[in-house]
Amino acid sequence: MILYLTTLLLLLALAPMLMSFMKALKMWLLFKRPVSLLQGYRDFSKLLTKETIVSQEAGAITRAAPFLVLSPLLVALFFLPPSVKGAYYVSFVDAFTLTGLIALSAFFLMLLGLDSASSFGGMGSSREAFIAALVEPAMVLTIFSVSMMAGDLGVGQAGVNLAEHFPKAHMASYLFAAISFFILLIAENGRIPVDNPETHLELTMVHEAMILDITGVYLAIVETAASVKFVIFASLFASLFMPFGLNLPIPAALGVFVLKLFFVAAAVALVEVNTAKLRLFKVPNLLGIAIVFAFLSLITFYVLGA
Repeated sequence: MILYLTTLLLLLALAPMLMSFMKALKMWLLFKRPVSLLQGYRDFSKLLTKETIVSQEAGAITRAAPFLVLSPLLVALFFLPPSVKGAYYVSFVDAFTLTGLIALSAFFLMLLGLDSASSFGGMGSSREAFIAALVEPAMVLTIFSVSMMAGDLGVGQAGVNLAEHFPKAHMASYLFAAISFFILLIAENGRIPVDNPETHLELTMVHEAMILDITGVYLAIVETAASVKFVIFASLFASLFMPFGLNLPIPAALGVFVLKLFFVAAAVALVEVNTAKLRLFKVPNLLGIAIVFAFLSLITFYVLGA
């Protein structure tokens, strides 16, 4: 249990650093001076000291929503596959529960945007709902497909089974699922080409539009939720699609797991540097590819056994 809690605290501690790492790598690739890897922690501590101002038009939802956005994600952290052998893990939570928790967090974020009574908040919430409606079915299909290959519908147990018995006979299905999940990781975390987390242009904002009217502690909590969501997706990708290193001694296994998280963050940064932001009405085309690959993974596994 101590090991289990230690790995959860490690994920929470790494979340801001992963976001800073992606930003630093992007700046380095663009020949700019990169930010420090500690920038995420500095931003968080600075926001805590800022005055919290709430719009006069905002209701009680604005005061409660930041906590409700973060809470389902913290619960989802407990259901991730283990990062080291012997650590406790919850084996009965399936794709539906995990996706539902992430969707619940997104729902409260949309409420936060709507409650601000600004045109930007409503616009951002509308766009978020549009994207989430396409992402969540594909996510359920993808995790369900990988769980079937692992021989257990529980996400935690599937991660352990994949580390012990890699599905070499189903490599085609496995690769289709990996491509689908990586697209979903980018979409659900509001990264380029689906969203640009560093812009405040009306034409391109999605996530930022919903949090324009909050400041101080509320903004710090919502930004923390965004980093926790990324670490959940990176951890799922590392455990389900790079299932090696789990059986190493504990310090080595933890080191390999952290390297895998940074590898996923580096891959996202590379995609962002080499891709342009898509127009909103072209985002369904990209998410359609994820849905097609998720279906292909299931069909290839069941029909062809490949």
